[in-house]
Amino acid sequence: MEQYNNTVAEFILVGFTTDPVIQLVLFVIFLAVYALTVLGNSTLIVLICSDSRLHTPMYFFIGNLSFLDFGLSTVYTPKILVTCISEDKGISFAGCVTQFFFSAGLGYTECYLLAAMAYDRYVAISKPLLYSQAMSLKLCAFLATASYLGGFINSVIITKDTFSLTFCSDNVIDDFFCDIPPLVKLACGKKGSFQSVLFFLLASNVIIPIVFILVSYLFIIATILRIRSTQGRLKAFSTCSSHIISVTLYYGSILYIYTRPRSSYSLDRDKIVSTFYTVVFPMLNPLIYSLRNKDVNEALNKLFK
Repeated sequence: MEQYNNTVAEFILVGFTTDPVIQLVLFVIFLAVYALTVLGNSTLIVLICSDSRLHTPMYFFIGNLSFLDFGLSTVYTPKILVTCISEDKGISFAGCVTQFFFSAGLGYTECYLLAAMAYDRYVAISKPLLYSQAMSLKLCAFLATASYLGGFINSVIITKDTFSLTFCSDNVIDDFFCDIPPLVKLACGKKGSFQSVLFFLLASNVIIPIVFILVSYLFIIATILRIRSTQGRLKAFSTCSSHIISVTLYYGSILYIYTRPRSSYSLDRDKIVSTFYTVVFPMLNPLIYSLRNKDVNEALNKLFK
């Protein structure tokens, strides 16, 4: 930690409120959400690993997505729960760096993985008879590995640049976790070069995957329009519906937080949006990919029987 230029030994996480009654209510809500997140994602991973019918490229990526959501929620929620019921709102400088690193790494990896899943859906719809051969295990493993490497390499860069900023006397983070906007607000040194790094990482981890996803869906739409029967079109579109919902919710909240003009920042409003993609969204993903999924429901019934 000696390389970081600061006089702050720890940060204070304000959280959502100082009202003890509301804090207790929030503790119960976040505990329930975290329990559902752990249960939903771990169950989906067990089903995908144990049922041979789910050993397909699509479920391979869904299993990795569940793993990322489990990890992302675990990075944030335990500290949120402690902050809600404890008078000690502090997080050490090293703890803040660690939380920031893993949250960025897992979040960036999910951006790349959602892009890989878009390509998987394109191949499934455009080449249904050659799907298994086109999306081989080797290719799936390569896409997943590249997603993890890209996510954590970029996390090293943004973590190093963020905590190389100078933090002076003010150590109160007006948020429930260590995130870029409140940390930059606390920094008292030069921020110009950091902004350029932030824009580069935003482009490489968010904008480029979004463009890739949009191009994939343009090809998907073109393929669906060539299908003659209405039932065939609906069936093809239904294979993409879960992924479209995930992409819209995840990227929508991230773009809202990190692409607005600095003058329009509202930390209170941002807390709500941040809560969605850090805590709520990991709970929703297992539901999105299983509620209307016949294969998953059959595997779940088989598991309980």
